[in-house]
Amino acid sequence: MTLRTMFDKYGQEIAFKGADGWSTPVFGGFIQPLRYKNKMYLNGVNTVIGFNSQGHYLYIGPPDHDISQLGKEQWIEADSKKFTVDRSEKVYFNNRVVYIWAIIREIVEVE
Repeated sequence: MTLRTMFDKYGQEIAFKGADGWSTPVFGGFIQPLRYKNKMYLNGVNTVIGFNSQGHYLYIGPPDHDISQLGKEQWIEADSKKFTVDRSEKVYFNNRVVYIWAIIREIVEVE
């Protein structure tokens, strides 16, 4: 089983979108709340996908959807939530990118 197969089979539906209507096709990836090693969840809240402390999440996705290339008017969308990228890195194996991880933050929109 390849990582790509695992993303598609076990990941949630994710898309990159932009303010101008641009969108990638839906693809599989993982977005999970960040959990601290010391298990101290002060000032956090429970969400649909787990415990959220200050709105930061871990993203792991396929290399053909390069999260580091998203512009200022673009975002990640999953489960009707929007996220922005704080930091991302490519993970290599034998000089080939096998997946991309990122620290992302939920975009809170004021209505």
